[in-house]
Amino acid sequence: MRILVAEDDAVLADGVMTALRQAGYAVDCVTNGIDAESALAADTFDLLILDIGLPRKSGLDVLKRLRAGDSRVPVLILTGLDAVSDRVRGLDAGADDYLAKPFDLTELTARVRALTRRGMAGSPTLLKHGSLSYDQVGRVATLNGEPIELSAREVSVLEIFVQRAGRLVSKDQLVSHLCEWGDEVSPNAIEVYVHRLRKKLEPGGVRIVTVRGLGYSLEKAGA
Repeated sequence: MRILVAEDDAVLADGVMTALRQAGYAVDCVTNGIDAESALAADTFDLLILDIGLPRKSGLDVLKRLRAGDSRVPVLILTGLDAVSDRVRGLDAGADDYLAKPFDLTELTARVRALTRRGMAGSPTLLKHGSLSYDQVGRVATLNGEPIELSAREVSVLEIFVQRAGRLVSKDQLVSHLCEWGDEVSPNAIEVYVHRLRKKLEPGGVRIVTVRGLGYSLEKAGA
């Protein structure tokens, strides 16, 4: 899951990104409203964490334009303005949640999980593929009911495989899902992550099949 943080306070932005990365998310950051709009136009994000008081273009204007373009990406507003009228303005502009500064980072990550569940309305949060189960909100995988020990990168790779189970997943799709700006993930690194996952999934009869030159596919035993 990939998150965009639009926050001009460098210390706060660093704390938010660190907390989210420790929770297993890929996180990119911009420091003004113009760059936020450019990022949202150029890339696909699963969540936007948006400071209202951004320079160059206010977060509220970014939000209004985002919703005017029919984007449904969940938006969590961060702001030092905590009057009822401020919250109402943000929510009316299309925000999904509102968090006033200062805030606790554990509360932020909890709200991110809540918005993830809300964004999956109508879709199952628990995905199953044979003996494999994956909780998209908690980002926890089990095999035959037993938890699988996975690194943050392995979780992200597994996530895209389970979401597209039985379908081809290209290396480019994996890189896009895994990488923040400035990250360089080589084809060899992708192969290493896939190899590690294979070893952990095969005892439960779940296979990652290589389609030479095209990518990979998650299959059940006997498929």
